[in-house]
Amino acid sequence: MEPSSPGFTVDVRRLRVLRELADRGTVVATAAALHLTPSAVSQQIAVLAREAGVPLLARAGRGVVLTDAARILLAHADAIHAQLERARHDLLAHADGGVGRLGVGAFATAISGLLCPVLADWRRERPGVDVRVHEVEGEDALTALHHGEVDAAVVMEWRRAPARGDARYARRPLLRDPLDLLLPADHPLATAAADEPVALSDLAEEVWVTGLSGPCQDVVLDACTAAGFTPLTHHRSGDWTAVGALVAAGRGLALVPRLAVTAAPPGTALRRLAHPRPTRPVSLVTRAGSEGSPLLAALVQALVERARRVS
Repeated sequence: MEPSSPGFTVDVRRLRVLRELADRGTVVATAAALHLTPSAVSQQIAVLAREAGVPLLARAGRGVVLTDAARILLAHADAIHAQLERARHDLLAHADGGVGRLGVGAFATAISGLLCPVLADWRRERPGVDVRVHEVEGEDALTALHHGEVDAAVVMEWRRAPARGDARYARRPLLRDPLDLLLPADHPLATAAADEPVALSDLAEEVWVTGLSGPCQDVVLDACTAAGFTPLTHHRSGDWTAVGALVAAGRGLALVPRLAVTAAPPGTALRRLAHPRPTRPVSLVTRAGSEGSPLLAALVQALVERARRVS
């Protein structure tokens, strides 16, 4: 009898019988502990020996003793059983949302303003959860979701977004991120009646700095259109720090989301806009049918709570 190598498999239940025999010392005692007949125990060990390709028992007087090969196998069996036990506990933890991996796509300001605070809490509360964040937005976020590259996506609603009834996705509204007016510090509106909100319609003749094409630009264009004008745009940037620098340099005004700018950058001033104040709706989108995942449900709940605090 020689140990098999290709396709080597053994039944873990028979390994447990072997472990019990090693602990009890006799086939009769093993059979009593496992509620089997002695012949059933002997048969299980014989089958295991054929699976392993090595003799496991040797005669010693009227009884049997384990061979050296059996003890080598038992050392591995103990490791296998320990790993199975860890797997059982991990599955139980996964059922409670405490273990697993999640891929989350989000636009940059949602990463910093929504996701990172949640992940900081989870690092302490859910150390077994591996969350991997990808900066994506708009159609790219939904493409990543559709292809399984991420499990959830924090997105801004935009003009070409799929309809809310799209059966491929489940949406959970998180917040309506308000837009504020960012203007140069020496602009007349920077200090005049600073406590009074500014009507966006009064700014139709101003030069503007807007985002690049996509949701960030859409939200500004839609707000200005609703106020009755098309913004005269001389500068575009997808980076809010660059937008702030352009405003500070006196190159134009900008509408900036609260998640992106919580305080006026140097050389600028922030003013609230009058009602109806423009906002950018932010939602969490998942693949339809995945809502039953405990880990995903925990993420949804954590993001909803974080969004409530931000709002």
